[in-house]
Amino acid sequence: MNKKHVGSNFDDFLKEEKLDSANILAIKRVIANQIAEEMKKKKLSKTQMASRMKTSRAALERLLDPENASITLFTLERAASALGKKLSVQLG
Repeated sequence: MNKKHVGSNFDDFLKEEKLDSANILAIKRVIANQIAEEMKKKKLSKTQMASRMKTSRAALERLLDPENASITLFTLERAASALGKKLSVQLG
């Protein structure tokens, strides 16, 4: 079993926490906003950010879309790393 990416899908994580769709979208909006704000602080364009994440601009657009809750923990980690941050996920 040689998987390139090991880890959970963010949607699966949220479902395991028994969050309803309204809460899931609220969390995604917060995450998308935090990433966009950090990009703004660092004066990074979407093209530059996608390059730092080693992904496409389309993938970054999905990450920044507050209505698209379909993201992976791997993608969140790459975004955090590209911004010089660490991803922290905790159970409440």
